[in-house]
Amino acid sequence: MGSRRGPRPPRRRLAYVSAGCWAAGEEDGDGHGLESVMTAHVRDQRFIELMAMIAAYHCTGHRLGLEHSMPIGAPWVPGSACDHVLISLPCLHGPDLEHCPVPGGHARILWVLPVTTAETAFRRRHGHEALEQPFDEAEINPLDPFRASVA
Repeated sequence: MGSRRGPRPPRRRLAYVSAGCWAAGEEDGDGHGLESVMTAHVRDQRFIELMAMIAAYHCTGHRLGLEHSMPIGAPWVPGSACDHVLISLPCLHGPDLEHCPVPGGHARILWVLPVTTAETAFRRRHGHEALEQPFDEAEINPLDPFRASVA
């Protein structure tokens, strides 16, 4: 979500961040690659496993990037409708997080946002910007695993 207002800030949040993807997935050996950050409401091993799955997917040639999405094969947490992730700007963390210098280049850190199947389908039909509008209008809490779908 590259929202102008940004999502409603949660009371408590934990960040799960990939490490090393920038080197494994750098393009053309130019020292520039991608890392991911996911923000969650609780400490849970499932989030570490999800970040490992996303990192493996990206580093084995699938090349995730801004505005990409992917199914995660299960709900974000049991009972959640969020069963996909959307790669977005790290708006919960502020713009300074997006670019991180590393030896010989930089890593672009993008946010892994849990979304629903319907939201992913809406984004594919109407575009990323079109999905941001209902996110903003609903003032979603991106850490609420039980939030209603906006699509």
